[in-house]
Amino acid sequence: MDCKLRAKNCGGCPMLGMDYAAQLKQKEETVKKLLGRFGPVEHIRGMETPYHYRNKVISTFTTGWGGKLTSGIYAANSHKVLPVESCLLQDEVLDKTMLAVRAAAGICHYQPFNEDKGTGLLRHCLLRRGVMTGQVMVVLVTAQPVLPGAKNFVKALLTEAGKQGVAITTIVQNVNDRKTSVVLGDMEKVLYGKGFILDELCGKTYALSPRSFYQINHTQTEVLYGLAVDAAHLTGKEVVLDAYCGIGTIGLTAADHAKQVVGVEVNREAVHDAIGNAKHNGVKNARFFAADATRWIGEAAAAGERADVIFMDPPREGSTPQFIDSVARMAPKRVVYVSCNPVTLARDLELLTRKGYKVESSTPVDMFPHSEHIETVVLLSHKKADSYIHIDVEFGEGEGKIPVDSIAKRAEAYKPKEKVTYKMIKEYIEAKYGFKVHTAYIAEVKRDLGLPMYDAPNAVEELKQPRKHPTPEKVEAIKDALRYFAVI
Repeated sequence: MDCKLRAKNCGGCPMLGMDYAAQLKQKEETVKKLLGRFGPVEHIRGMETPYHYRNKVISTFTTGWGGKLTSGIYAANSHKVLPVESCLLQDEVLDKTMLAVRAAAGICHYQPFNEDKGTGLLRHCLLRRGVMTGQVMVVLVTAQPVLPGAKNFVKALLTEAGKQGVAITTIVQNVNDRKTSVVLGDMEKVLYGKGFILDELCGKTYALSPRSFYQINHTQTEVLYGLAVDAAHLTGKEVVLDAYCGIGTIGLTAADHAKQVVGVEVNREAVHDAIGNAKHNGVKNARFFAADATRWIGEAAAAGERADVIFMDPPREGSTPQFIDSVARMAPKRVVYVSCNPVTLARDLELLTRKGYKVESSTPVDMFPHSEHIETVVLLSHKKADSYIHIDVEFGEGEGKIPVDSIAKRAEAYKPKEKVTYKMIKEYIEAKYGFKVHTAYIAEVKRDLGLPMYDAPNAVEELKQPRKHPTPEKVEAIKDALRYFAVI
């Protein structure tokens, strides 16, 4: 299947001209080349129908023919916007929704933002769709806080969407007045609905806000997370750490099979969503923390915290050496690494294997058909010994057997010696010589002999006080007692 946008340097689907089976083979070979030295690489998991899988779309507004408002995507390595009516990768409902947004914006006479001149209103439009629920979110990104005729725009959008057969769940205005290539700004205003949509994934329901990180390929995400949770071999007794947890999708999927789940994510809004998702799904054995994953796990490991299984799903740049050091200190039985970049994955696996972990399997998943991106699920466990020595021993009397009496005598020889106290020494001297010696005298003799005195702190304190030294007779009596108790 071909696309007319390819001829215009779209760049969104660099492998679209290649047969899908050939794409999968090439991606699998890439993973084998990078990860094969660590352990077995399973066959790649591809899509049955590798089109229209993107449940999130970002369009940029621009001026089209005759000065008419239009929208599309940036050409490869350019700021030139290519108008898009439909896309082979985008959810078809979102294609129709975008047409409705453009029509409503035209009715309200909104102008596209010109980044060179700093004029105009509309910058981008972000669309989301819950694949399982059918709910649709529209996020209109504007260059200024005021959206003229906002109510009229909402009314027009709902009407135009209805003409396309689309029911919009919520409409949000996002304000981005900065000179930046980042799509979303910091300020938001809900124009219609609740400001979020719901979707179902791996048996759980998730609330998705404009900023929520949520995998864009629902079908393959269920494959990916299913592989990850299955690889963990959870029995219901494990404490699980979900690092780089986002809105909690992996951790909450695993929660039904674990004793406790702890999620860590640096994005506070994502953590807020994760906590809400746990509550909404009735998951009571999951906690989420807003913190840098490397710093959090370092402090946890230093405090003696332990995890039986660690899920790690870092961004494209991978994890950090410090994070991996802390993983080794926490000593989980298994580590499940979910990666979106096989190059940084190979780098991190090198460190993990040096820390005593063995790669049991690597399974690539084609999350983004017709692109060069590859997701991979890797299971690591503690390395096993290369060989074992079994020794059979018979106890008793006779040839080739070890006498039990001999073992007992050897055990007696290695029995820890009884601690010799100052009281025992004093009692020995009084019984044998008929006179008493002060504790400080014993400590002084031990000090002169180079023996430790700190098993009797009071004696050490006594030595600090002015006192007559023991007579030669008492010194010899003390030495005799020390020899008797095998101290010297």
